[in-house]
Amino acid sequence: MTEFQSSFLKAFSERGFLNQCTDLEGLDTLMAEGPIVAYTGYDATADSLHVGNLTTIMMLRLLQKCGHKPVVLVGGATTKLGDPSGKTETRKMLSEEDIAHNIAGIKACFEPFLTFGDGPTDAVIVNNDDWLGNMNYLTFLREVGRHFSVNRMLSFDSVKLRLEREQQLTFLEFNYMLLQAYDFVELYGRMGCRLQMAGSDQWGNIVSGVELARRFGKPELYGLTCPLLTTSSGAKMGKSVSGAVWIRPDHLSPYEYYQFWRNTEDLDVVRFMKLYTDMPMDEVNRLAAMDGAEINEAKKILAYEATKLCHGKEAADLAAETARRVFEEGGVAEGLPEIFVSRNELAAGIAVTELLVRAGLVASNGEARRLIRGGGAKINDAVVADEVMKVTDAVLNEEGFLKLSSGRKKHVMVRVAD
Repeated sequence: MTEFQSSFLKAFSERGFLNQCTDLEGLDTLMAEGPIVAYTGYDATADSLHVGNLTTIMMLRLLQKCGHKPVVLVGGATTKLGDPSGKTETRKMLSEEDIAHNIAGIKACFEPFLTFGDGPTDAVIVNNDDWLGNMNYLTFLREVGRHFSVNRMLSFDSVKLRLEREQQLTFLEFNYMLLQAYDFVELYGRMGCRLQMAGSDQWGNIVSGVELARRFGKPELYGLTCPLLTTSSGAKMGKSVSGAVWIRPDHLSPYEYYQFWRNTEDLDVVRFMKLYTDMPMDEVNRLAAMDGAEINEAKKILAYEATKLCHGKEAADLAAETARRVFEEGGVAEGLPEIFVSRNELAAGIAVTELLVRAGLVASNGEARRLIRGGGAKINDAVVADEVMKVTDAVLNEEGFLKLSSGRKKHVMVRVAD
């Protein structure tokens, strides 16, 4: 392992973030000299970030903990184009209203992870629509576009892979690289930003920004990437069987977030502790020695620490206690996801397949029937054997609700709407 001068790069490497850097030695020297400004960008394609974005969020958090200033750039302008990096098709075009709504939601995702304010190392949020939104296109082409070689742009993976697969790449998307490169130069001019951090799929865009700054005669800018993470079985981070693992609690409950981490594959536990928690490395290394039945205890620690970081200690305590009661005592507890049905519906009877779909435990009636045939559907821990069963108020417990389950790990409380 390289011996770093700067505390940030030392921790960055030790915790498993380091992938590529445009000039690792130069960046290390710069960061050892004093605080720098660094940014990561997020396009506003949804109104919440998910666990797939958490790696770069934790990079910004580590940067701030090491005494540097993090900048969160939201792509109010670039969202209108769509980044072709890692995509196999053109993104859906969003309205100005949709983008504004999504930006508001994305901003809320960072509050648990970064300290915002006016101090020298406080985080700030900027929107690239502030400088790109009213830019004259001819001026942009003359001042920026002339520094880009189409031959070089075609060599970057974000473009090359789409063309090799004979998948459409619009001229709109082709411009994305120029705009992201200009963002980097603009942020240097506005706040002295010297570093852009991102996932490895953004390498071509980052390098373009570094080269554009050089052509403009600016001081050297730097790019730093982390690997695009998958689980040990090859699954993409941020996705679960039920869909995206959202960061905002109004999109995914703290209990469900806790369960996502609790269900981490054995081979990923230590790696995820390094990346997605603030646990000291000596504690992580101690837990790394666990094996066999002990690994489940390590998973609980990972789930608790990740949930505490994202949702706070109170939510993490409740999620852990809910999980203990559900899985170790076979009961129900506050904190489980819940849905509501009307008294009239229950009086008439709801098809169990429909209820499973409505609860989000399966995606379709067909999947619900397969779950029942396999013995995986349960009501109040009793196996559902009849595919055409009607769920009525007769199955409500003394507290007036029922527990609907898919297998041993997914549970939803069904309550009666008043």
